[in-house]
Amino acid sequence: MTEVTKPVVVLFDVDETLVHTGGSGARSWNAAFEKLYGIPADIGEHSSAGETDPQVARATFKGVLGRKPSVDELAKLYAQYLLHLAEDIWTSTQYRVLPGAEQTLVRLGDAGVMLGLVSGAMEGAARTKLMPANLNRFFIFGAYGSDSPDRAELTTLAIDKATRLHDELTPAQVYVVGDTPHDIEATKSAGAVSVGVGSGHYSTEELLAAGGQHILGSLEE
Repeated sequence: MTEVTKPVVVLFDVDETLVHTGGSGARSWNAAFEKLYGIPADIGEHSSAGETDPQVARATFKGVLGRKPSVDELAKLYAQYLLHLAEDIWTSTQYRVLPGAEQTLVRLGDAGVMLGLVSGAMEGAARTKLMPANLNRFFIFGAYGSDSPDRAELTTLAIDKATRLHDELTPAQVYVVGDTPHDIEATKSAGAVSVGVGSGHYSTEELLAAGGQHILGSLEE
């Protein structure tokens, strides 16, 4: 990794950056569709890693049912998804904290760096996914897919929240850590510094090609 100056704020993605849920999210979306419509739904067929929960929900709904969801239908779908996720996350046999995640958060906190979340997951889902690992305790604030379905906009929202907590903060003092090209593209759009981690579905080469300013194989680095 290229030598960097100390950031003032670091924002972390959740899925495949801090934790691997072992398919808990996909199972919970499927369970929500099964309960409401009696139809199985594989989000992997209709969405890609790094998309926000609202994008995943709408694309999967249209792919499975052949039409756009109403506001009421989305609300019910979100509710069932979160209810199932809250139980499934504790029994997911392949759930794990990714290498170096907790140690990195401890070191940054000890160094006086403010930590936040920037996740395409809804706030309830993002926080739920961190509960078995007890990682919520590190994060002061966050922005989520429930704040905006657009990843770039929610990254900007996260930086805006950080400026309310830290005077005279500029986007260039904010580092955003994520595992997908969506994370990197959104970070570039917000004017922050992107850190790509090859711990998810994309290689370090793909993250570099997407324009990542700093690339890590894992958070152990």
